[in-house]
Amino acid sequence: MSKQAPQQGRTIRFRIKRCDGPGKPSYWQEFDIVPEKNANIISCLKQIAETPVTVQGEKTTPVVWDSGCLEEVCGACTMVINGGVRQSCTGLIDVLAPNNGDTITLEPMSKFPVVRDLWVDRQRLFHNLERVKAWVPIDNTYSLGAGPKESPDSQATHYKLSECMSCGCCLEACPQFNIEEDESKWDESFIGAHAISQARLFNNHETGKQLKDERLEELSGKGGVGDCGNAQNCVKVCPKEIPLTESIAAMGRATTIHAVKSFFSGKK
Repeated sequence: MSKQAPQQGRTIRFRIKRCDGPGKPSYWQEFDIVPEKNANIISCLKQIAETPVTVQGEKTTPVVWDSGCLEEVCGACTMVINGGVRQSCTGLIDVLAPNNGDTITLEPMSKFPVVRDLWVDRQRLFHNLERVKAWVPIDNTYSLGAGPKESPDSQATHYKLSECMSCGCCLEACPQFNIEEDESKWDESFIGAHAISQARLFNNHETGKQLKDERLEELSGKGGVGDCGNAQNCVKVCPKEIPLTESIAAMGRATTIHAVKSFFSGKK
């Protein structure tokens, strides 16, 4: 049975959780718009910004949000839409609100400090990538000739892991990852599925694995892979369908092997 086509010329109500700045109280405002054909959440927010008038007829400030590529690559436009975290650039109005009078609720992610309205500060997300040294060290490698070859199977696995765009969806859905505004405690808090998966990616890279032991040491400590509660929410919300739980399991095994080797080699 085919789905009913979305009503054209329909009015959609946006219920938006707003905040005027860090530490300020949140409040709700509602806006009615007639979405353009093939509109997404971002294009509707732009419509609201052009004429920021609430349903009560009160003029207000334009809603603030973060976005970049608008094609689900940069990860900047993550927000909570109708109670679920996702990318707003791929949130199509014809799917989310096909009928006249439908309501779409927008909220900022709750696991990061709010800068303003729907825009949050994701600095901790990138800090956690630094914790696991999520990069390939290239110093002094330029003169070593061609890089190592990779099999098609490992290439397919690594390519999927490399699609992570640091959007924060997995962190928003994770019950072990909670907002922490005290930067001094970031290194003791759960690191998150995104960083664990990236550690797996670079530990399996022929050049990147030069830093393998350092990554495993970080994931073995407080806030590392052992703090994962295996809720598996992360893999359910990942917009790129990255096998995050596979990565968590793989790095759990790797840290155990690393700990045993370190013990018998006298490093522990």
